[in-house]
Amino acid sequence: MTDTIRERLLHVHERIRAAARRAGRDPASVTLVAVSKTVPAEVIRQALDAGVRILGENRVQEAKEKIAALPGAATWHLVGHLQTNKAKLAVQLFEMIHSVDSVKLLQALDRHGSEAGKRLRCLVEVNLGGEASKSGTMEADARDLIGAARDLAHVQVEGLMTIPPLLPDPEEVRPYFRRLRALRDTLQGEGCSLAELSMGMTHDFEVAIEEGATLVRIGTAIFGPRVA
Repeated sequence: MTDTIRERLLHVHERIRAAARRAGRDPASVTLVAVSKTVPAEVIRQALDAGVRILGENRVQEAKEKIAALPGAATWHLVGHLQTNKAKLAVQLFEMIHSVDSVKLLQALDRHGSEAGKRLRCLVEVNLGGEASKSGTMEADARDLIGAARDLAHVQVEGLMTIPPLLPDPEEVRPYFRRLRALRDTLQGEGCSLAELSMGMTHDFEVAIEEGATLVRIGTAIFGPRVA
């Protein structure tokens, strides 16, 4: 028999708690973002009924339709790449953007945040694998991007995010998570306040937690394999 979303969610929470304890961390220091990309609203509603409180979407337009169908049901994060021309709508829809990767985008979010009377929580996405197919700023440029945010009143950079190369063994991904944590620690030592590390998905979130993740973005382990 196929597990229900409630059963899968309970199992994910058990795995989060176990990974945190292995690392000597409080499990409450890890926040689950249930990634609902391609998942219809009626299925998302089952996850909400099972206790999901934060949902992550990859595309602004898809999220707009779901948020309209599920008003006030959850907090929504954008975890996919954001084009500057979608920044205004993103400010309206999301509590946090995980994927800021340019000063131009930061400025657009700040401008639209000012218009909306909202201060938007953001993470800087860092492309640690140097993969051309993935968005994100280069590691060497993260400092300047975070510095640029200091001059903006309507965006608040709260941490870093990464999507490492997809490798068959989660242990092979550990060095990337370790590098993101080291980068965060270095920047904090320079006076940046960066409490959040968004790293780890269904394939590797336990390793990410062991390396310091505070936000894990999990879709398949909760909703099952994507159909599109």
